[in-house]
Amino acid sequence: MLVILMTIPGLALFYGGLARAKNTLSVLLQVFAIFSTITVLWCLYGYSLAFEGGGSFYGTFDKAFLIGITPDTLSGSIPEYVFIAFQSTFAAITTALIVGSYAERIKFSSVLLFSVLWFTFCYIPMAHMVWAEPGLLFQDGALDFAGGTVVHINAGVAGLVGAYVLGKRIGFGKEAMPPHSLTLTMVGASLLWVGWFGFNAGSALGANGTASLAFVNTIVATGAATMSWLAGEALAKGKASMLGAASGAVAGLVAITPAAGFVGPMGAIIIGLVAGLVCLWGVNGLKRMLRADDAFDVFGVHGVGGIVGALLTGVFAAPGLGGTQGADYVIASQLLVQAKGVLITIVWSAVVAFIAYKVVDMILGLRVTEEEEREGLDINSHGESAYYL
Repeated sequence: MLVILMTIPGLALFYGGLARAKNTLSVLLQVFAIFSTITVLWCLYGYSLAFEGGGSFYGTFDKAFLIGITPDTLSGSIPEYVFIAFQSTFAAITTALIVGSYAERIKFSSVLLFSVLWFTFCYIPMAHMVWAEPGLLFQDGALDFAGGTVVHINAGVAGLVGAYVLGKRIGFGKEAMPPHSLTLTMVGASLLWVGWFGFNAGSALGANGTASLAFVNTIVATGAATMSWLAGEALAKGKASMLGAASGAVAGLVAITPAAGFVGPMGAIIIGLVAGLVCLWGVNGLKRMLRADDAFDVFGVHGVGGIVGALLTGVFAAPGLGGTQGADYVIASQLLVQAKGVLITIVWSAVVAFIAYKVVDMILGLRVTEEEEREGLDINSHGESAYYL
């Protein structure tokens, strides 16, 4: 339920506030519809392909349509239906995260078709590789407590590819495109933070000490990232902003996700401090270097923050630095494993996303017309408006 809260309404409001007023409802609906679609597909075939046996990249169809699962069936120590429901929300929010990159210029039908393709050929195999016992990165010993690679790098890279494939919004770089409501964005960011306790602490799959560690880490890493982003912003621009606070909080949440149950609170604070500053650079300096119109900075925050978190997990999971790993833990060797996971995620997501966007473009076309984009997607794609004056 908490992860649903962080998606609808959390993520939807966060993105809705960042959009221009004429595109607000389009963003809200895209997130809402993706969540609805992916949770159904998860039960039809996603869960089985991600978690039921198989090899290095995919599971099997043995539990397609949830065959053989009953109220008494367990996944570890919890009812399997609970695990299925929990993981369905992960799949849904990951796919919905990508909305922020191609917002304000994409056809609604294309959003849905791309989401189905990307979920099937990118999210499912990444979840299997990292979290299922036969998976490639699971076998390597990659540490990803709640989705640094599976969720954030995965979605961030797909978003960046989408920004390139769709091209820039009309007027990008020539006219101002400020968020229409930072109030909504602040509310969305706050709901994301609350919901993230389900995301991170819930990944312990029980009310236990690991859940409590993930819980406190989710508080302190996020706070540290918020303050480091604001400090960097104030030093660079002379003022700290509400948009900066919301963005910094999300950067901290992203970065602590892979580490939440593996590092101590002091390590979490350092991860947050680093993530706030690096993601601030990600949405400014790096974005200018990449020359992509990633509308709501999906790659700058989720992609970059996920990479920072995945790598620093390998450092601060060490017992000598407050982590939970055994006495024989070696930082250097784990860093190599973490880096391999990051690279595989980047390449897999980029290739699948590029192909999926091209397939959708051939079938439906990706972009709305120039006239529709100028007038706004709310009226043209959905026949309604977020605000009636």
